[in-house]
Amino acid sequence: MTFLRAENIIKKYAAHTALNDVSIDIPPQSIFGLLGPNGAGKTTLIRIITQIIEPDSGQVYIKGEKLNPNHTKLIGYLPEERGLYKKMKIGEHLLYLGQLRGLSKPEAKEKIRKWLKRFDLTTWWDKNIEDLSKGMQQKVQFIATVLHDPELLILDEPFSGFDPVNANILKDEILNLKEQGCTIIFSTHRMESVEELCDEIALINHSKKMLQGHKSDIKEQFKTHTFLLEHTQPIQSVADAFEVTDSSDLPGQPTLSTIKVLNGLSTNALLQQLMLQTDIKSFKERIPSINEIFISQVNQKQHA
Repeated sequence: MTFLRAENIIKKYAAHTALNDVSIDIPPQSIFGLLGPNGAGKTTLIRIITQIIEPDSGQVYIKGEKLNPNHTKLIGYLPEERGLYKKMKIGEHLLYLGQLRGLSKPEAKEKIRKWLKRFDLTTWWDKNIEDLSKGMQQKVQFIATVLHDPELLILDEPFSGFDPVNANILKDEILNLKEQGCTIIFSTHRMESVEELCDEIALINHSKKMLQGHKSDIKEQFKTHTFLLEHTQPIQSVADAFEVTDSSDLPGQPTLSTIKVLNGLSTNALLQQLMLQTDIKSFKERIPSINEIFISQVNQKQHA
């Protein structure tokens, strides 16, 4: 099942191609990481989904319907470039934006008070936005984005400007929104946040989609059949079975070695080979991080 599908999207600006035949599928009630280096085409795709711009060709579908103006009420968009009316008071600012999104004044007030309480801003209704710290302004911007209970939430670098404590508060709220049924597109350069939050990811680079899939499936795809071994006695590589690619031996501590499996040797067979040479204290497969996969794929494209 798909909540949003972008199909064969092409967008050009004069001689520059921003998106070149890009297709993505986003499942409902998921956090979808939209990744890529600067200038890859992520923001262009987001602007097409939010109907700020139109594609040259291709089509976007939301819940099986072609993208149309009625879908804007389903979307909450937090752009990387924040925009607040800094001379306004927090309460009146949020009330204004809530009513723009179709909420009645009583509805908007009720929702604003609920969100201000969750972000520990209850006493700040009459404070001017310009008097807030950058982190506090970010909270207000986030509240404005989710006030109308969007079904699709698009977050572009949402943790920019947050200290670790407030970043964790925001992460919890994003996960709560997902649990309540919201589908979330999450664009960021912070790979640790992708590891924590995202269910699926897509990587766009030089206007093309490089990969897409469930986070665990992509990690499986890029495994290098490498294992981390903590052991007692020295070990030697076994031809056609495994090789020791790295080893550290500190006095009084078990040796840590990195083992590269050769010729499709099974895990059980590897352990049997290792136990002939040493006592094993711990044994774990080394799974690549999303950050490592991101860097390898971007570098591979640059050197292709």
